[in-house]
Amino acid sequence: MKSAITFFFCLTVFTAFSQGRFPELPVPSTPGEMVQAMEKLNTVGSVLYLAAHPDDENTRMISWLASERKVRTAYLSLTRGDGGQNLIGTEKGEELGLLRTQELLEARRVDGGEQFFTRAKDFGYSKNPEESFEIWGRQQILADVVWVIRKFRPDVIICRFPTTGEGGHGHHTASAILAGEAFKLAADPKAFPEQLAYVKTWQAKRVLWNSFSWTRKPNEIFAGEIKVETGNYNPLLGRNYGEIAAMARSKHRCQGFGSKLSRGEVQEYVKNIAGDSITTDILERVDLSWNRVEGGAAIGTLIQQAVLGFDLHKPAASVPQLLRIRSAIEALKDEHWKRVKLEEVDQLILACSGIYFEATSAATELTPGSKFEINIEGINRSAVPVVLKEILVNDNRDSVWNKSLDNNQLFTAKRTVTLPSSFPVSQPNWLAMKEEKGIYAPKDTLKVDAPEIAPDLTITFVFDVSG
Repeated sequence: MKSAITFFFCLTVFTAFSQGRFPELPVPSTPGEMVQAMEKLNTVGSVLYLAAHPDDENTRMISWLASERKVRTAYLSLTRGDGGQNLIGTEKGEELGLLRTQELLEARRVDGGEQFFTRAKDFGYSKNPEESFEIWGRQQILADVVWVIRKFRPDVIICRFPTTGEGGHGHHTASAILAGEAFKLAADPKAFPEQLAYVKTWQAKRVLWNSFSWTRKPNEIFAGEIKVETGNYNPLLGRNYGEIAAMARSKHRCQGFGSKLSRGEVQEYVKNIAGDSITTDILERVDLSWNRVEGGAAIGTLIQQAVLGFDLHKPAASVPQLLRIRSAIEALKDEHWKRVKLEEVDQLILACSGIYFEATSAATELTPGSKFEINIEGINRSAVPVVLKEILVNDNRDSVWNKSLDNNQLFTAKRTVTLPSSFPVSQPNWLAMKEEKGIYAPKDTLKVDAPEIAPDLTITFVFDVSG
């Protein structure tokens, strides 16, 4: 029997290697989105939202943080929801986990967040956190949460549930308990020291509980809480955060979570449960400017100039300034923010210069040793000087082009690729090895947090933009 291989394509611009994010950072498509992305480029901060299952996350809070506060925002779901129900199909267990993983990624593509997981299996309803820890293995899942904190480096961690059990489900309470423990241990070099070969210790500023709004009277605030207005309208995006949140939440289709678009004022409530206290703001006393990065102050000035000088009728006029910003970011010593912000500025250069390239194939499944044809199509929709330098297949040079891409002239090409007979069968990383009692055992433990495996087959386009 032949093994089927499902493959994906990715586009990498300027560099032949990209770590990538999940979901993939989108290329802004409108002038409003371009300005929004520039302002986000000038914001240096991160928030990690944490809960137990797909659909536990507060999409309004995530969209508000990502687009109003413009901080890098991610959701860490301890499980993939594989122990839940399915209202739209027959998938159960591992297949349901695959489905709900993809629904989470679709939600993040709407609300602007990123997505992480641990190895924990959703084994259905849990009566209390002790039962959850016994089945999962407390230290194993705690290590995964510490790993994500050290890797993502959030300034603030926000829990959907409290540690005191009001969330009902044992997985819910366990997620908050682990957040508090990992908050401390992520900064301790003695905790899970094997991780420090790949990441550094990290101390977040605080842990908050995004307390429930449905259990209170209008505008009621309990002791120790602050109120956050998250119903703002974003004119650059043309929506308010209630609308964005409903669109994101409606991606959880197998759980029947379609939501009506909501508009107008909406309050969220947060309460400090660990770390530095707050009085008025989730990000209180967090420096969100480039001043926090060594050598970054000048970058902030360059970005502000780009925002003020942006011409919505001529986005390509911003490319020279964006290239200067890119050079300044590339010179940073801080590898974390260099990687994050290079990816952001690359997407802006793509957008403002009107570069669009794609590689597609009619084949959806392949077998090792087979041949297939790739159709390549691309265009430069501006007067910015762009040269297609080369095309790589899985980082191997397939062809050298050195072709100038003239304004609005469609470029097409076909490539025939032969898969090696030893080409691996595509499968999710967390299902690559036999799972243990309460957890998945991924083949590559450095990717326990990743929602998907990296593509088995990538097509990389390398461009020269204005030299």
